[in-house]
Amino acid sequence: MALSPADAPKSAAASAKAIPVKAKALTILNSSNGSAPSSAPTPSNDGPQDLSEQLNAQIRQKYVQGGRLGEGTYAVVYSGHLVSDHSSLVAIKKIKVNAEYKDGLAMDAVREVKHLQELSHPNIIKLHAVFSTRDQNLNLVLEHLPLGDLETLWKNKDVSYGPADIKAWTGMLARAVWFCHENYVLHRDIKGNNLLIAADGEVKLADFGLARSFADPYRNMTCNVITRFYRPPELLYGAKHYGGAVDVWSMGVVIAELAIREFFLPSETDLEQLDRIAEVFGSPTEEVWPGVSKLEYYVAPSKEHIKRPLPLAWWKQKFGMLGDDGIDMLRSMCTLDPRKRATARQVLEHPYWQAAPKPTPKQNLPRNAGGPKKMADDLKRRGGEIEEGRADKVARKLDFSTMKK
Repeated sequence: MALSPADAPKSAAASAKAIPVKAKALTILNSSNGSAPSSAPTPSNDGPQDLSEQLNAQIRQKYVQGGRLGEGTYAVVYSGHLVSDHSSLVAIKKIKVNAEYKDGLAMDAVREVKHLQELSHPNIIKLHAVFSTRDQNLNLVLEHLPLGDLETLWKNKDVSYGPADIKAWTGMLARAVWFCHENYVLHRDIKGNNLLIAADGEVKLADFGLARSFADPYRNMTCNVITRFYRPPELLYGAKHYGGAVDVWSMGVVIAELAIREFFLPSETDLEQLDRIAEVFGSPTEEVWPGVSKLEYYVAPSKEHIKRPLPLAWWKQKFGMLGDDGIDMLRSMCTLDPRKRATARQVLEHPYWQAAPKPTPKQNLPRNAGGPKKMADDLKRRGGEIEEGRADKVARKLDFSTMKK
């Protein structure tokens, strides 16, 4: 049975290392090592090494870098293992220097390192270490996750699974999101191929390149986050203030996809995405979502074009594998009004977890072929990037000009 919040770690202080990270590669490295910041940008060839360089060298020498598994515009992923234990496998993600950014380091990398340092949980990918090299690349040593991701798994028709398996995967995802929110972190890119599977069957939330801490209530936040298929309506309408509800919507879409083994809300454009949402959940209006008309990109539908939400009978027919309690939980996660949407804590407290069947033990879950190549494909992307050939992209600013008379 999925852990309830009461069974999970009690506080951020007890289970997460809050380490400040600044937008410089070496400062990130020093934060990872716990040493004081240094002004030296990389290991030096000139004269003796200072303390930070020595610590960096000690970390780098703990690992043996193996063959290249994959390369993207953002990073190169290598296999690796501990020098002291060849069976202790890791993935080494080398983030490329980019001259377009200050200090050559994209903010995606800063976010990824910062939040992975702060979050330690069985269902969040583990960052073992960080070190720099003489070519000024930043290297992230991550845990080895060889069984692919959840999207690849549900797409593989040779893999059969049932309600108990979905409940197990859903529980792992829900605990990861709950833990992020308890530690005031928004992931902002939850989707099936950011949910990687470890050798023991445990699902791990990865790719924190778009993550951020909860904002001051008076500070604007970007709405250009979350891959389109998983993007909630408030962000599509340009919301500048939001919280954990955006992640919960994405989590609900992932669960729906596990149940039906196809994309739940696919689209080619942002406007089409809003239309797909309205077809299922009804048109967003002031009656069902008070305040929606104040969002920057909102355009009210005409009376003759207002859509009604699909009936419960449709949900039961399409998502029968989840059972009545699972359907109720899913619908609570995908409520149009984010203020009425379930929180991650409420998801874990839902009666779905007490209903039969019990979640499958992780060691008995169906396995996907996955492999090092698939792991590299998932890790080499920057936040919001997708695999080539997929239609869903990180949404950009909406253009409603075609709708205006």
